[in-house]
Amino acid sequence: MDFGAIPWRQTRHAGVAIWFYAADRASGRTLALIKMDPGHGYPRHRHRGEERLLVLQGGYRDAAGDHRAGEFACYENGSEHAPVALAGPGALPCVLLALAHEGILLTGP
Repeated sequence: MDFGAIPWRQTRHAGVAIWFYAADRASGRTLALIKMDPGHGYPRHRHRGEERLLVLQGGYRDAAGDHRAGEFACYENGSEHAPVALAGPGALPCVLLALAHEGILLTGP
């Protein structure tokens, strides 16, 4: 997949961009690609419903550990995390395919 060809939309969070495939504002259900530059991350948030992630490139770290390309992660309703893209020499941006049910609530900076 050519991630450079995706028309990413920068978020208000430094180093984080998103591309929505589908989003339902009424339910909060979203299917999106999320890109986090090495060392950047998404603010701490709580899930309102389950979230499923597939790491397509790079990796990220949260309280559950490191998650790398090809790995799948599932976050249950009410769970919280603050993912940060892995950094270091040669690190690629972390690209995630995310399916979020009922959306999220930001709980931190």
